[in-house]
Amino acid sequence: MTTTQLTRPTEPVKTAPRTPRRTSAWTPWLYLLPALAVLGGLLVYPVYQLGLISFLEYTQAQVSGGEPTSFQGFANYTALFADPQFRQVLLATVVFAAACVVSTLAVGCSLAVLLTRVRALPRLVLMLAALGAWATPAVTGSTVWVFLFDPDFGPVNRLLGLGDLSWTYGRYSAFALVLLEVVWCSFPFVMVTVYAGIRAIPAEVLEAAALDGASQWRIWRSVTAPVLRPILVVVTIQSIIWDFKLFTQIYVMTNGGGIAGQNLVLNVYAYQKAFASSQYSLGSAIGVVMLLILLAVTLVYLRLLRRQGEEL
Repeated sequence: MTTTQLTRPTEPVKTAPRTPRRTSAWTPWLYLLPALAVLGGLLVYPVYQLGLISFLEYTQAQVSGGEPTSFQGFANYTALFADPQFRQVLLATVVFAAACVVSTLAVGCSLAVLLTRVRALPRLVLMLAALGAWATPAVTGSTVWVFLFDPDFGPVNRLLGLGDLSWTYGRYSAFALVLLEVVWCSFPFVMVTVYAGIRAIPAEVLEAAALDGASQWRIWRSVTAPVLRPILVVVTIQSIIWDFKLFTQIYVMTNGGGIAGQNLVLNVYAYQKAFASSQYSLGSAIGVVMLLILLAVTLVYLRLLRRQGEEL
């Protein structure tokens, strides 16, 4: 009689789970250290020097060594805000930047919607044309627009029958000419960004709104715009930052700020104070004021980006 020997199945050997290796809190900063070093040299030190000069008496006499540099405290800022021209230029900068932002958003959003309505070939042509405007340097684009609206040789006055009208002579016509150039080189960013946001909207949502009898304007106002609200806020704040610190277009197209400074904006005004009048301390004070304004806008921009990331 044989006995059958039963054997137990071998159980797998249980091993303790590996504990993830803890990374030091300084590890991310070590990776960022090269970039922070470059930014420190190119950004932090110049900003420090800008703020320092704004508290000093620093003119051509101090630069040449003829007179010693003296600490003035907030005297430069007091003189700056007491200057009626500075207040006028600040108001003109805010109004002009607001007009540029609104116009850029209107053109960019309209063309983004148009891209969703046309066929592939017209869409490609419009995209390439927009990228060409986006890639054109500001000096080149400004020079081309000045030629187009030139009273003697420009084709625009001939086509419109305006004769020898000088667009850069009047204050508002010069601002309008610069606004057209700013919109022309800025709308591609808004158009591409908003178009990408529209394409991300589910087609079923738009089709359901159309089946319910909603018009295209109603679909945009009640369906598309609320979905695109985070993107619209971001491109709006980005446009504010770009248009508020405008320099090249104004300087090139109005020949340094227009007749008697009628087309000055803060950046050009700071340039004139610092380099044309050799009042480097006042120019630095204007730069600090602009920096604080743009820093406030940038903080709002970063907060919106963080909020958008949390929603995604």
